[in-house]
Parts: sequence; structure tokens; C-alpha cells
Amino acid sequence: MIYHHLFNRTDHPVVTAAVIGAGQYSTAVVTQAAYTPGLTVRVVADINLENAIGAYLKSGLTTDDFAYADTAEAAQAILDGGGRVVTDRADIVALLPAIDIVCEGTGIPEASARYARDAIAAGKHVAMVTKDTDVTVGPELRALAVEAGVVYTPVDGDQHGLLVQLVEWAKLVGLDVIAAGKATDGEYIYDPEASTVRIHTDKKIHAPFVEEITVAPEDRKWLAKIPEGESFRYIEERRRILARLPQPGSYDLCEMAIAANYLGFAPQVDTLEHAPLRITEIPVAYALVGDGGIYAAPGAIDLATCLRTPDESGLGGGVWITVRAENEYSNHILTTKGQIANADGTATVIYRPYHLCGVETSVSLLAAVQLGVDTGAETYRPHFDLIKVAAHDIKAGDVFGNDHSPQTTARIVPAARIAADNAAAAHLLTGNRATRDIPAGTVITYDMVERPEASALWELREQQDDRFELAEAGLPAGVAR
Repeated sequence: MIYHHLFNRTDHPVVTAAVIGAGQYSTAVVTQAAYTPGLTVRVVADINLENAIGAYLKSGLTTDDFAYADTAEAAQAILDGGGRVVTDRADIVALLPAIDIVCEGTGIPEASARYARDAIAAGKHVAMVTKDTDVTVGPELRALAVEAGVVYTPVDGDQHGLLVQLVEWAKLVGLDVIAAGKATDGEYIYDPEASTVRIHTDKKIHAPFVEEITVAPEDRKWLAKIPEGESFRYIEERRRILARLPQPGSYDLCEMAIAANYLGFAPQVDTLEHAPLRITEIPVAYALVGDGGIYAAPGAIDLATCLRTPDESGLGGGVWITVRAENEYSNHILTTKGQIANADGTATVIYRPYHLCGVETSVSLLAAVQLGVDTGAETYRPHFDLIKVAAHDIKAGDVFGNDHSPQTTARIVPAARIAADNAAAAHLLTGNRATRDIPAGTVITYDMVERPEASALWELREQQDDRFELAEAGLPAGVAR
């Protein structure tokens, strides 16, 4: 890599960062910064002060190394004295001259949008960890950052950020990208001797899903490697067999919608194909139809859940692309030097079997401040929205949950502006109340949600709708109300 050449040519040798939201992801940003040359986290803010304190303690600091402040003046005085700050007043972060970049990781879309907007207005770079905000108003925040002369960036460590970079690399070297996606964090572990499949996951399993299923003898053949040209049939049968195991969540589709907006790639269906696949089967199934795969055209965005035996390699929640080279000799090199291809070499999988969350986010922070570049793609437009469908009956007055709530499921559809009959962008629902009873299976539209007063998120979304001239499209074709 050329990182040492890039980051050694800077007139900004030390990047001073503030982290807002000290959850699991952002805590790793704080702990790893202690070992990252040229990066220091001087402010940690969280509505739960114990979380902010805990992030610093996990990084190896003691309580003598930081102090509490609840005003910008007090915080800046601590920073001027060489200290570090913990605070439960994240609104003061944008007011601190000492801070170069804000790493926003609250996970709360309304708060996140406000903190990011204020930081940009104050001339600070923003690294966006809260994907709920990014999928809803990320293009607008990026446009505001460009106008302000600062950087708005996705982050290395999150799957969508890593996927965008993998696709950009493939394009740079001249490969044709057929499809791109991420592996779900859970993996399906198939035990042929016991004839069982269980999910390996650190997430809670909600009914009606179960942790393990028994495979009927007549179904075992569908878990063997997919023969060439049989992708559609095998994927459909596997969906049936594995339907009682946990499936991708709204958070998975959220990340893929962000990647689609950066890359201009599109889902083939609004819930994504999401095939359960071995690594060796990805180039077989995620190829073009004419080459034995399932895609009608290149440029697809998708998910895969790794299906493997206990002794086989997994995808580790990483990212993948299927590609081919137009030149026959180049394609020969591509398919014979360590990557896995389908039978005729018309599709090859290139994958990264890990994402290291906040441990590797420092690259995005350093790139923003020291190089003045983001680690996304060249363009970022609202091509798609994540929307929600009621998973069960929702009553008037019920509060909409976030992407981890079993209350709704998600789809990815063409983006449309805020208008009564349009499908509502998923995270404009979060924390707000239903205005009416909503039967199970209903796509949730804007007239079904109570708009909050003085909402930064809704205001930014309206600005984005106008900036990118989103149409009053109504519900997408094929989506029933």
C-alpha cells in the first residue's frame, strides 16, 4: 500500500478528533487511536456519561487523564491545557476550535443529523458512523460539506464503506463489476453428519426464527454445491429449507442502500436476492444469467449469507464483488492466481472476509483531515431509499422502532421526496408515532407518521429532495400499499 507516502506528505501532522456516541463501534475508534500515529481523540461525548468515561478507560487512560465539561468554554479550556474531555453535552462539540473532525456514532438519526450538520457549519470534517442518518440524508450532508470546504465521509470498518472502496479499486484496475455486496454477520453452519443447520450470530434471535433446523433427507441435495446453470433452483430451495433461521435485518439492507447510492448500483429485487452461498458458489450464482447466474444485468447490489460446514472458511461479515476482465489473457490471470471463479471464468469473486469496525476507521479520519478526501466514491446521490413494511399490525399512536425492531421489515426502492402517498424513508419514522392503524404487510407512507417539530433530519431530507430534484413518485411499481 502507499499509505506512508500519502500521510507523510501533510502539513497537518496530528489529527484531533471528537467522538460522539460511545457505543461498541466508536469505543474501538477511541481505543485504537492510542496506537495510531497522527491521530488523537481529545473529546468523547455520550448522553450516558459512563459510556464516554468507559471508552477512555478501555483505551488505557485513567480518570486523571480526562475531565468533565458541560460547556464549550470549559471544554476548550481543558483542551488548551493539554487535557481530554468527556461530556454528556454533545451539542458543544461543534463549538470547539481544537477539533478537526467529528466522528458521529450515536446511532440515533435525529441527533446524528443535527450534530453532523452543526459540525459542518462550524468548518469541521465529519466521519459518519450512524448509517441510519447516512442512508436518509447523507448526500445532502456531503453536499453541504463540499460547500463549506470540509469533508463528509463514510468510514473504513463499516461494510458499506469497505464495499465502496473495493468496487472503486476494481474499476481503477479496469475490471467489470457484475455484482457487489456484503456478507451478513450471521453464518449458516451446516453439519452433514447431524443433518442440521444452525446460525452462528451474536445477535438476539426473535420468534418466529430459531437457532437450528433439521434438514429432511430429501432436502440434503440442495445444500450440496450448486451445479453450473442451476443457481435459480438451488437458491429457491435453500430459501425454503432455511426459512426458519434468522434472515437479513433492516440494518443489512440499510448498508446496501448506502452503497447503492454511492456506486449507482441497483438491487435486482427490493428485498435483495440474499442467497445462502458458500464462498465458492458466489461466482456461480452472482453472475449474469447468460453465464449461469441470476442477474439480468451487471451493477447489482446484494447480500449473501455464508453457508458452510464447521471446518470451512467463512466470510466473517466481510464484503465481496464478482468481476470479470474483458481481455482474455487478463481474465486468465484473474481466474488462476488465487481467486475463485465459476466454471468458464465469466465471473470471479474477490472478497474481504472481515470488517474491523472502529479499529480501522482511523484511515478515514486521517484521509479527511490530512488529505482532504473522503473514503467513499466520487459521487453520492439519493438513488434509493430504505423503506419499511409493517411486520405485524401497528396501532395509531405506536412509536416506530429502529432497524433492529421486529415491528417492521425493510425494502430498497427508488428514492422519492417527502409527500403524503410516498413510501416514507425508514429513519424518518424512527422514534415517531403512527397516525393511524397500519395493518401487517402495509408499506408505511408519510401520511402514516407524525412529523416531529423542529426536526433537523426532516429538514435536511427536504433540502436533499430539492437539491437532487427527487420526483413525487408515489409508491414504486409493484409495491402494494
